[in-house]
Amino acid sequence: MRLGLGLLFLLCSVPAWADGRVVDKVYHPYVQPLEREFEYRFAYQKQAEHPDNNAMAQKLGYGFSIAERMAFEFYVIADRVSPEDYKLSGYELELRWMLTEQGQYSADWGMLFELERQNNSDNYEFTSGLLMEKEFGPTSLTLNGLLVYEWGQSLESELETEFRLQYRYRWLPAVQPAIEFYAGENYRGAGPSMMGVHKFSGLEQLKWEFAVIFAIDASTVNNTLRFALEYEF
Repeated sequence: MRLGLGLLFLLCSVPAWADGRVVDKVYHPYVQPLEREFEYRFAYQKQAEHPDNNAMAQKLGYGFSIAERMAFEFYVIADRVSPEDYKLSGYELELRWMLTEQGQYSADWGMLFELERQNNSDNYEFTSGLLMEKEFGPTSLTLNGLLVYEWGQSLESELETEFRLQYRYRWLPAVQPAIEFYAGENYRGAGPSMMGVHKFSGLEQLKWEFAVIFAIDASTVNNTLRFALEYEF
């Protein structure tokens, strides 16, 4: 655990922070055997440099486990920057790897790997990182330390970092309030979130998340709203 926390601290202390969409899903380090899922994510950002001060993004994905501790997911991404309409902006491949059994150690560990390609361009982004979750009684602390490498025709090749934190109170399975924090290049944001899960039968369940993230420094996007639905079966 000390080694893992040291790696997370190293990722979070690199001075060059990632300049992409920092507010996104806070990943938990778990993979369920035989899992399959459909996932939908929505994000709204208010940005002063755009005419109507807003940008929106949607991601639709399908994923499944490929091993007892590994899961793969494919996403289609659409973006809208006012006053333009939505357009298909990219594709993403994601691999999650659960490193330890849940409850095996004082904290649970996993890894994340993502490859994103911008549509109709030769720009790419590869993300890798360490995921950690630790329980404190009825609460859980989740940390994501990510390294992001960007390159392409219209991008300068560079290595950057991102950090995501979620502190969650497991009040009820269907209602779990939390606080989230995000950091990236010219970005620092924090705010409340709410999530829950409704189980149907067997492996079938519906997860939901909703968060409102506020700027905590002058250079950050004013407000970000994110919403996600995940249907597992």
